Amino acid sequence: MPTTAPAPGAGIASAVLAGIVAGPPVATLPIDDRQAAQALAAFRTSCPALTRRADPSGLTRPADWQGACAAAASAGGDAKGFFTRWFEAVQVGDGRAYATGYYEPEIRGSRTRRPGYEVPIYGRPADLIEADLGLFSDALKGKRIRGRIDGQNFVPYFDRAAIDQGALAERAPIIAWAADPVELFFLQIQGSGRLRLAEGGILRLNYDSQNGRDYTGIGALLRDRGLLAPGQASMQGIMAWLRANPEQGVQVMRENKSYVFFRESAGPPQGALGYAVTGGVSAAADPRFVPLGAPVFLSLDRAEASGIWIAQDTGGAIKGANRFDTYWGAGDEARTIAGGMSARGGAFLLLPQGTVARLNAGNGGPATQR
Repeated sequence: MPTTAPAPGAGIASAVLAGIVAGPPVATLPIDDRQAAQALAAFRTSCPALTRRADPSGLTRPADWQGACAAAASAGGDAKGFFTRWFEAVQVGDGRAYATGYYEPEIRGSRTRRPGYEVPIYGRPADLIEADLGLFSDALKGKRIRGRIDGQNFVPYFDRAAIDQGALAERAPIIAWAADPVELFFLQIQGSGRLRLAEGGILRLNYDSQNGRDYTGIGALLRDRGLLAPGQASMQGIMAWLRANPEQGVQVMRENKSYVFFRESAGPPQGALGYAVTGGVSAAADPRFVPLGAPVFLSLDRAEASGIWIAQDTGGAIKGANRFDTYWGAGDEARTIAGGMSARGGAFLLLPQGTVARLNAGNGGPATQR
């Protein structure tokens, strides 16, 4: 392991400000050949974004990725050799990682409102506005907020409680109707999923937008209030408590003011880059600390979550350095793994060869510690 850098504080807003440490040679990392092949395919998919998008982490420029992306387009069967040849490992901050899991859930729904299907699934409201604060001040570059116009004022958008109580009437389209508010709540947390329709068939939903309110994890609330027994803070345990305590559960769910809006999709779930995510390979990360599309090597206390992941998504709860949400696909196995995933360990960000040297030179001195 490399010498650690100081852990980033609450005010640290990017990987460059958090500090980086040169990691071990990529060839020495315990990379699984099969997973490396899947990661290479996902990385190849992400290359168009990597080579044209600005990187809020401050670590890379679009040009830095061109060599690796050109090589990925024609890389053969030696995926581990590809990552060894084109990348160097970097630790951000103290490198201590925490990873959770998400999956593509399937819940019961109906195209039309009918008895037993009375929970609306909303599309993006017509009056939801997203503002790029960087247009108003250089000091606010990279910051965006969502809200609505009320008279002559720009105000926060309706929170979950207001939406549950009908605030979106005639403001947002209703795509379909869910059978269970608890299932819909967790579908919003996952960000995409499938409806098994009462009329027959499957309707796929992908994330479209969010109301701009901060995400609050209700598992921590229930645990801190002593409402969950030890070891019951998994998704499955939280859902069981909400079903056993329906009235109190409604109030607890409303403490998470964040609300997700969907769009109908004919294809598989997509991440923040607009590309399909892959179970066991794609992960959500905070783009202020991980360039979206970049590979990350996780060494965790859960073997199934250790290995190379490609940062292709973001999430309302995925904030800060070395915080990841691993994607597991669809089905019962994916649900079980994702719902119980809470892994800790270390993270190495894989950046194009020469990135550390360039950052050092740009800082006029060593940017890394050994």
